[in-house]
Amino acid sequence: MPKLPVLSAREVIKILGKFGFHVYRQTGSHIHLWNEERKLLVTVPNHPELAKGTLIAIMRQAKIERSEFLAMFR
Repeated sequence: MPKLPVLSAREVIKILGKFGFHVYRQTGSHIHLWNEERKLLVTVPNHPELAKGTLIAIMRQAKIERSEFLAMFR
């Protein structure tokens, strides 16, 4: 299983955009993204660096496999 890179919130939002998510709203330092097709809401903390556990939780919320997510990153 490939290692997860250290990503910022901006980079994660850009990758999720490729999967059909768009910014729905922001509450404080948390950005909520919505995917109309899948009917999924994903919350991304607006931080310069996201912890690996947080990144895994975001992928789980979005129902995206690690390999798919990393393929979009590269």
